[in-house]
Amino acid sequence: MFATKQQYLTMASFTHLNADNNPAMVDVGGKTVTRRTARARSVVALGPDIMQHFVGTDISTKKGPVFQTAIIAGTMAAKRTDDLIPLCHSLGLDNCQITINTDGTDAIIECLVSTEGKTGVEMEALVGASVAALTIYDMCKAFSHDIIIRETKLMEKTGGKRHFLRDE
Repeated sequence: MFATKQQYLTMASFTHLNADNNPAMVDVGGKTVTRRTARARSVVALGPDIMQHFVGTDISTKKGPVFQTAIIAGTMAAKRTDDLIPLCHSLGLDNCQITINTDGTDAIIECLVSTEGKTGVEMEALVGASVAALTIYDMCKAFSHDIIIRETKLMEKTGGKRHFLRDE
């Protein structure tokens, strides 16, 4: 009824396994350099207890401006994705833009990343949005632990073999 490990590996085509079924980076040496972009979104439910601490367009804490700090942290993380995700290619990013807006008591984080390269930047966008969300959590937890990082998802990717656009 259940497939053995070898049967499963034979049935599936894993891009990050070599001929000996050991983890390996995907060889992108033969790929064409194209413009690659990706946009990811994270949503953080902050709640009214935290939202009352808004000053202008940011939340003020003893640690500093929350959204500004989250933008810096997300950008730094996107640039270091290959240090965080095993077998991820090291990419020199041409651009990383993180925006944070509010909708009610939610913080909506968008991370847009681009490069000229042989492999996509989806992971960089997802990591940037995720770390920005985690930074918001960390900086706001003194107000309340009732913070929920609700979702992180790829919204769009261009370049490479196929494009992707999520219906919002």
